[in-house]
Amino acid sequence: MYGREPRLFRAPGRVNLIGDHTDYNEGFVLPMALDRETVVAGAARADFTVRVHSLDLNVAAEFDLKEPGEKRRGSWLDYVEGIARVLQERGASVRGADLMLHSDVPIGAGLSSSAALEISVGLALLSLSGQSFERTALALAAQRTEHEYVGINSGIMDQLISALGRRGHALLIDCRSLETKQIPLETQDVAIVICDTRVKHELASSAYNTRRAECERAVELLRAYVPGLRSLRDLTAIDFFRYERFLPDVIQRRCRHVVTENGRTLTAAAALEDGNFDLMGRAMYFSHESLRDDYEVSCPELDLLVEIAASVPGTLGARMTGGGFGGCTVNLVRRASLAEFQTIIPRKFSAAFSYEPALYPAEPGDGAEEI
Repeated sequence: MYGREPRLFRAPGRVNLIGDHTDYNEGFVLPMALDRETVVAGAARADFTVRVHSLDLNVAAEFDLKEPGEKRRGSWLDYVEGIARVLQERGASVRGADLMLHSDVPIGAGLSSSAALEISVGLALLSLSGQSFERTALALAAQRTEHEYVGINSGIMDQLISALGRRGHALLIDCRSLETKQIPLETQDVAIVICDTRVKHELASSAYNTRRAECERAVELLRAYVPGLRSLRDLTAIDFFRYERFLPDVIQRRCRHVVTENGRTLTAAAALEDGNFDLMGRAMYFSHESLRDDYEVSCPELDLLVEIAASVPGTLGARMTGGGFGGCTVNLVRRASLAEFQTIIPRKFSAAFSYEPALYPAEPGDGAEEI
């Protein structure tokens, strides 16, 4: 297309093993990078024009970094142009480039195809411009892209795991301090299986911002009883159960999910370190119940997938993962039961919804890098 020899860069999607809707409450999350990725082929230009072509969408665009940018078009270009301009705003001398994109991260499945796109393009533009950039700083720039150019007030989890993932590990992230800890995830005897409902209900985007506002309201109300409360991250389970009666019912349930989910996430990380997959699995089941009942971000398709998974001998844990209202479940399955799991899930799900979900066995992969 461009008649030039490219360099290649990649960044993975992610699945969150446990810890959903805690990130924007400055809590804990435990994602793993996937062995699915967005790849950017790129060549530097002498000017400030960025030309970009998506192989998957078969569309092309270009923009000039010397000219004012456009925000919130509602298209894939928001991510590409957004990360370029945010990097510029943060002091990186990003120049023009010819880029081509390809991805095997499913779009709209809640596996963070957006972060994979932002991080891979950001890494490509920085490298092609001869700029070095610390990985956490790149993740923060990608999060800023979501806020300003896309219009989603997201947390930092997706971008951090895409930038910092390590093969054979999950990543425990403290979303306040941005401290991370690599947690060994041995998959010799157990498999991580993602089940994609292949639906995304319309509530997803608006409900995300609503839930965030509800959590902020909980903090405002609880400050009267817990002085200095900064976010729900600071609320102990003891304080929550002491003061929950002062919260409206909906706010109370949102708050209960965040407080208990933070505890489950820390328990799950410790369980993985000990190789205790039974405890990890139980935490996943409890997490789904909380997301379904207290946070109310599940849907019938997700609930049925978890119910079917729990009926398969050898399934240790199952839960919805991601923002909710569609997308995927993540399942912890003994390898000896994997074939049965992959047979039963599509058959029983299709009996209820007349189509089969997509199944993706996944391995914990590496974060962003030049290939």
